[in-house]
Amino acid sequence: MTLSATAALLLSNGEHTVSNRFKSTAALAAVLISIVAGSASAETARIFWKDLRPATQPAAESVGLPMVAAKMPDRGETLSVNLRDKAIQLAGYALPLDRDGDLVYQFLLVPWTGACSHMPTPPPNQIVLVTPARPYRMSQAYQPVAVTGALEPGMEKSQLFILDGVSVIQSGYTVRKAEVTDVDLVPDTITLPANAPWSFLNKKKN
Repeated sequence: MTLSATAALLLSNGEHTVSNRFKSTAALAAVLISIVAGSASAETARIFWKDLRPATQPAAESVGLPMVAAKMPDRGETLSVNLRDKAIQLAGYALPLDRDGDLVYQFLLVPWTGACSHMPTPPPNQIVLVTPARPYRMSQAYQPVAVTGALEPGMEKSQLFILDGVSVIQSGYTVRKAEVTDVDLVPDTITLPANAPWSFLNKKKN
């Protein structure tokens, strides 16, 4: 074998070895990413609206809509600190705060349709201020969605622009950089009375 042929063979073998190492490294990285993603998914807790309020606080069904904070001893400001910084998924209805056309940059997640607009506002511990990780395309107000992210207890005030002016809404929780997905229904939704303005948005319970 000539010197040039030998050199070419060594170079080819070297490239083949590097290629195999690269493929092996890429495969290992893919496996690790998959494991981490699976672990993160497994650690996300699916919660319900009752988990955000004290066990002694009655649900809206038992006190009749609307559930008004002023009627509660703590004005609905008692929060669940057990969920602080935990990755959760919560389904509810999205009410836009900051939007550009159909792109929504921030919204309130509420437990029933019509809340905060044409119907009294739920207590703070039944409202979540959500900032999506990327603008969320919303087709309608009170669109049913599932929000996934780290839940942070803490009072926040937001300005909600409605037809008859501006309303200041106090939320008890915040989820930033949230993943938002459409859902067909909200499992623990409250069915509105037939004469409610937003009754056409009623969703069936599981």
